Amino acid sequence: MLVAFVQVAGTKGAAAHQSGRPGLDAFGYLLLLLGPALLLFRRRRPAVVAGAVSAVTVVYLIAGYPYGPVFLSPVVALFVAVQCGHRRAAWLSAAAFYTAHLLLSYVVPAGGQRGPVPRPSWWSELGVAAWLLLILAAAEIMRFRREQIAAHRAARAEAERRRADEERLRMARELHDILAHSISLIHLQAGVALELLDSRPEQARTALVTIKAASKEALGEVRQVLGRLRGPDASAPRSPAPGLARLDELVRQAGHAGLTVTVRAEGTPRQLSAGLDLAAFRIVQEALTNVIRHSAARGADVLLDWQAPEGLAVQVDDPGPAGRGNDADGSGSGLVGMRERVAAFGGTLETGPRADGGFRVHAWLPTGDAGPGDSAPPGDSARPSGGGQGGGR
Repeated sequence: MLVAFVQVAGTKGAAAHQSGRPGLDAFGYLLLLLGPALLLFRRRRPAVVAGAVSAVTVVYLIAGYPYGPVFLSPVVALFVAVQCGHRRAAWLSAAAFYTAHLLLSYVVPAGGQRGPVPRPSWWSELGVAAWLLLILAAAEIMRFRREQIAAHRAARAEAERRRADEERLRMARELHDILAHSISLIHLQAGVALELLDSRPEQARTALVTIKAASKEALGEVRQVLGRLRGPDASAPRSPAPGLARLDELVRQAGHAGLTVTVRAEGTPRQLSAGLDLAAFRIVQEALTNVIRHSAARGADVLLDWQAPEGLAVQVDDPGPAGRGNDADGSGSGLVGMRERVAAFGGTLETGPRADGGFRVHAWLPTGDAGPGDSAPPGDSARPSGGGQGGGR
């Protein structure tokens, strides 16, 4: 071990220049080797090793052996103890060691000394204390720096995990909205085609054409989502990203499923960010999908309220009544996905039955024109009369 070699060789060389002190004997060499030997356990028991090495060094000084690099072992032990988090034990060991050193220097005669030995000055003792404090301070700084780096790494890893979770959630939401809408439409049209295949083959053909178009569009959107998962090198999408500009396509698809959709806009439409535009489109899409799946109604009303300058209100009304597939407990993942989309932009979502037996979905999406504290929707008559988010499909 390097520390043992330095202590033995260095002390042996320094002894030749010190008078009045006994030379190194077997016990002296044993003490010089015992400190480095204890350092082998410095990682397992740092506090114990710091105290033990300090005690061995004090015994060496009491025996009156020559000064030299014998202080290297306690320095290493104290440094490692601080690094391992045993700060109190390290500082107490250092204080005890320095106190014993002062007592040996000024009070207790050095054992085994021959002839007068000059006492060290207070300035030299202050220098020893300063070096000891400097070593402990360096250990504290390195410990703090290491803990800071570890905390930054943990925070970075946590942020990466959180971003990955958010990305997975976003992709799952996208796939749900795409597949739920398209498969519901395909399921309905397949039933129509089977029912009319023998009696009205032309109408069955129309249903099959609708199925083909819906499946093609769904495949295209799924490819876009999977392309984003592959990374920036993925090929560019061949169709425009879903947004309110494609509401007419959504209305036509709903018409193929037998649902007549009326779209109204109040106020002047504004340019939305890509994410907000997609969220508004998906809310309308999911709400219409729920009407097709869970309601006996053959019509639905969509309202886009642009009148408030700080946000957009999206409302979808299902006149009802509820069909046999209605899931009134609100446990469906469709409403959960809508709430997550709205919450991601700091908006609100209210869903519930209407007084006339229908169902209403009302979403408020802040557009960022107002400050963070102004994102609450203004009070208006378009709010759902059925209450908050407890109901749903």
